[in-house]
Formats: sequence, structure tokens, C-alpha cells
Amino acid sequence: TYAFYILYAEIDKFDPTGYELKPENIMDRWILSKVNSLVRSVTEHLDNYRIFEPARELIEFVDELSNWYVRLDRERFWGSENTKDKMDAFMTLYTVLETLTRLIAPFVPFMAESIYQNIVRSVDASAPISVHLCDYPVCDSSLIDSELEVNMDAVKDVVALGRACRNVANIKTRQPIAEVFVSGISHLGGIYTDLIKSELNVKEVSLGAAAEEIISYRIKPQLRTLGPKYGKMLGAIREHLASADGIKIVNAVKNGGTYSFDANGNRIDLTEEDLLVEPVQKEGFMVETSDKYAVVIDTVLTDSLIEEGFVREIISKMQTMRKDAGFEVTDHITAAFSGNEKIAGVVSANKEQIMSELLCEEISDRTDDGFAKELNINGEMVTASVKKVG
Repeated sequence: TYAFYILYAEIDKFDPTGYELKPENIMDRWILSKVNSLVRSVTEHLDNYRIFEPARELIEFVDELSNWYVRLDRERFWGSENTKDKMDAFMTLYTVLETLTRLIAPFVPFMAESIYQNIVRSVDASAPISVHLCDYPVCDSSLIDSELEVNMDAVKDVVALGRACRNVANIKTRQPIAEVFVSGISHLGGIYTDLIKSELNVKEVSLGAAAEEIISYRIKPQLRTLGPKYGKMLGAIREHLASADGIKIVNAVKNGGTYSFDANGNRIDLTEEDLLVEPVQKEGFMVETSDKYAVVIDTVLTDSLIEEGFVREIISKMQTMRKDAGFEVTDHITAAFSGNEKIAGVVSANKEQIMSELLCEEISDRTDDGFAKELNINGEMVTASVKKVG
């Protein structure tokens, strides 16, 4: 993340001393809330002589900073013009890195010093000459938005479950899918839903009860806990659970609840720890669950979705070919495809989109002219070539 910031800050000659931190973008507000919550937590741990806990929280934060904030926002740093949104992204990332550098100084003193000298002292000669002469960070509670943090955590959990569904169903990330159903969340919308759509490459997101129409559960007794409590009643309990409404049982025991019923005249009270729960999905769907949510993806791929997946795969493979050929990001090219009628049809039907994303001025079938490779596009073999214009 530090290297990413340095690379683009040097390209754009970004000077943080010339900007104020006024975050408007939801991702900026989220990461600034997270870093201030982190400052508060780490300080509390260290004040009580706890070392392991804050170290673990720092590691988790850096992972979120890199794999969520920077990954989702990297295109904001790429623009050719210094828009307000781009400068806000730079100022936010600088603020987080500068705060984090002071926060990690007791843990990794030499790394913290190196980063501090490069991102702070290089632009602000009035700053203390060492990170170890700086004040330790103080939490700015005005930047903490607990609701935003909770909502973003929910989005990340849903995305993780959705990706697990894709993996089990063997559907590539670049292959669009029609719909994802999420049980356990009904209040998210707007930017959060858009994030789920983007991360899972899905057309529609349905929150709330819709998922329960697809999910069912196979429930068995947990012998380890029920044996000592009910012994001879285990057979009756097993029989009841096999025929009962699995969704009703799962909802009843959530958050410490109890599912109760009568078996042979005896009252049975079951908690979550008394049950072995196995999610079952209807044909055409894939489900993954956690202790909070259930996520279901529609695994049926229509012809139009499959074609869109081919287009995305073609663009990705051709972008890699551009790099392999040594072209610059801004170079315009010509491209060619030969040897596969199906790919030729997809390219022809989506020519405008493919040319736009590849900075391509012409597409032909003359693959003997330029840098050529054989590509595997979702199981379809095709010869492709790229050539720089001019």
C-alpha cells in the first residue's frame, strides 16, 4: 500500500501540505473511521500493557486497507486530471499511512522510520525529524462512523460468501451471474448494494426474505450435547428434526434462542449448540452460510450472460497480451483473431466494447501481423495478435 501511494503520488506530484482532509466518498469515510477506531483500540491495549492484541488488530487493518480500500479505489488514482475526488483519495490514503506509521512505530521502528522519512519529511520540513519524536496518534472521534463500519463489514462478509458460492459452483469471477440472494440483511442499499454487485459480478442483489425461498436446512441432533441431556429421547428428537421446518428451527436458535417441541409427551428445548445444520439449496442455486448470513447465487447462465463472460475474458487476455508485448498503457493498437468461429462471432457482436477497452483502432483476422499467441478463452482455443499503431 505504501509503494502504491508513492508510485502515484510521485507521478502526480501530490503534496499533502496543500490539501485539507474533507472526505465525501463513502470509501474514504469508511477507512478514516476504521483507522481512528484502530487508534482508539491500540492505545487502550497498550495503556494496559497488552502487546499481542494490538499487533493482531494492526495486521487485520493493513489487510483491509490493501485488499478492500486500495483495491476498490485504485482507479480513482489513475485519472489524468486532478479532480477533487482524486485529490480526496490521495489525501485520505496519505492521512491513513501517516497515522499508521506513527501507530506502528513501537512495533516495527525501522520500517516506520523509513516510511515516515519518505512520505512526511520529504514534503514537510517542519515535521519532527523522526517518527519516534512525533506524538502518538490520538483518536479523532468525529471521524468514527460505527454504523458505516458495521455496514461495510456486512458487505465484506456477503462478498466472501458469494465468492465461496462461485468457487463451489465453478463459475469464474469474470463470468457475470444473474442474481444473488442474501438472508440476514434487509437494510443495506445504494452504495452497499452496488459494491456487492461489482465485487460478485452480479446483475441483481436481493436482500432479506427472498433468500429463504431458496434455502432449506437438513438438521440433525448434536450427540455430544444432547446425549447427556436427553439420552433415550435421541431417536424421537432425530425423527422430529428430520421432518420439521429447517428454516424455522435455524431462525429460532439464532442469537442464543431456543427451539422447543414435544416428543412422546416430553418437552424438548434445543439451542444452537445442540444442532448440526447443513444448508441445502434448490437445483440451479448455490448457497453458503455463516453464523450471520446466508448467500445464494443463481447458477443458471443464460446465453447473454455466457457471451458477456466471453467478452470479459477476451478483454482480460488481450490486456495481458498488451503487457507481454511491451506496450504502454496509453498505446493504441490493432488486434486480430483467427481459428475459432465462436470467438469470431463474440468479437463481432461486441466489437465496439472490446475496441474501446483495449484502445484498439481495428480488429481483423490477420494474426500473422504483430505479437501473436494462442489463447484459451473459457475452453475455446483461438489465435490472437496485437500490434502497436504508429
